[in-house]
Amino acid sequence: MAADHEVRIVICEDSPTYSAALTSFLEHDRDLKVVAVCADYEELKRRLPTARADLVTMDIGLPGLDGLHGTKWIMDRLPLPIVVLSAHAGPGSAPVSAVLAAGALDAIDKSTLCLDERSAPPAVALRRRIKHLARTRAAPPARSSCPPRPTAPRPRARRATTVGIAASTGGPAALASVLGKLPAQFPLPVLIVQHISAGFTEGLAVWLDSIVALPVRLAVHGQRAARGVWIAPDGMHLRLLPGGVLSLGAGSANAPYCPSADVLLTSLAETARAGSVSVVLTGMGRDGAEGAAAVGAAGGLTIAQDEASSIVYGMPRAAAERGAALILPPTAIGEALGALRMEPQTR
Repeated sequence: MAADHEVRIVICEDSPTYSAALTSFLEHDRDLKVVAVCADYEELKRRLPTARADLVTMDIGLPGLDGLHGTKWIMDRLPLPIVVLSAHAGPGSAPVSAVLAAGALDAIDKSTLCLDERSAPPAVALRRRIKHLARTRAAPPARSSCPPRPTAPRPRARRATTVGIAASTGGPAALASVLGKLPAQFPLPVLIVQHISAGFTEGLAVWLDSIVALPVRLAVHGQRAARGVWIAPDGMHLRLLPGGVLSLGAGSANAPYCPSADVLLTSLAETARAGSVSVVLTGMGRDGAEGAAAVGAAGGLTIAQDEASSIVYGMPRAAAERGAALILPPTAIGEALGALRMEPQTR
């Protein structure tokens, strides 16, 4: 970075009023400095090479190139952490998921940003989050060129009942790679916790459903976990109950994440036991490590993404340290899951 603590930010936003408010909001933290404001993608392409930026905030609905092509251009030529600021939350946010899969690290719903409340705890937390993201390794979502490195023999025709997957920063691209390797006839339910800003989970489900063979839906409380992919909704813990029933519940005030990967994977260990499979993908923090350890202790299969292919090697590192049996890049994880065979569930 340009200084020991200074984070240099380029804003790509076509509203002068909004960009001025965002600049003031960000620079309320003296460690954050806006070095350029670009009204469209063409201006961004001209100014970014000389801006010495550490991070880009980007509205994906600007004139010129769309957000997906703009993100790909940055990641191909000047890989930088990108934070998407979007007014398109809810089911219409599928394009945001495509941008995240192309290399953007995070998405924030503009309607949740109170730019005039610069000293409020949410504002302080957001600026801290931006500083963390600015220090994150940015790379195109190319898969690791290293060969898969299992820490135990690759299971062949292992029998299982349920797969649980946890992901955070960099997760949409990793999920697309893992799920893209599973055939339409894959017999096991796949339950997913993806840490993503509120408002974008439904769009993630819509986007994944459009690009993978398996049906992808938001989990529904009380519904049986049938074949397909089930994603925990915003702000709800997802659990597997006896009989393969999905349970949704609000988190406690002290819980660091909601939905929580540890909550999901621990429920798999308790319910599916040796038939459970845990997968921990790229992301900050340690969420999923305890749950993956519980799956391993119950006799289930535990998998973590490898460091070379992880955007952030936090969650998978923690799972590996707790004894994950396989350490693999996303496509190889998908292949390992594809080798699983259905184990009849006991009642």
